Amino acid sequence: MEKLKYILRLLIAVLAGSIIGATVNMSIILLQPLTIPLPEGTDVSSMDSLAKAMPNFRIKHFVMPFLAHALGTLVGAFVASIISKNPKQISALIIGGIFLMGGIDMVRQLPSPLWFNILDLVGAYFPMAIMGCFAAIKILKQVSNKKIQ
Repeated sequence: MEKLKYILRLLIAVLAGSIIGATVNMSIILLQPLTIPLPEGTDVSSMDSLAKAMPNFRIKHFVMPFLAHALGTLVGAFVASIISKNPKQISALIIGGIFLMGGIDMVRQLPSPLWFNILDLVGAYFPMAIMGCFAAIKILKQVSNKKIQ
């Protein structure tokens, strides 16, 4: 029975972390035109039109997508780590893997520069998932110490 509770809690943690992380990701992507306008004539309503516009992108146009991927993963892993029981790293690493698969899919679909693909795939997923996990562990320790006092 204890193992079933653990698995159920892990599934809920990963589901919640995935949904909240994806919401953070999409929110940042939707803010891009307000912060760093895309090149003139860029239509983001379809992957084909976005792929055609990619050659016109400059370095500044990749800042928000990287932040979206990194912060979405960080928040998702944090949420999953808060919800799940020990070992917390499992839920965070699952979130990192889920978001990495999404990143690999985007690399396959969009002709982004190689430097961005490497930075994104290496820096935005597992490192952020681990950071989210460590932040959750630190906060949980602080909360449990306050309860004891």
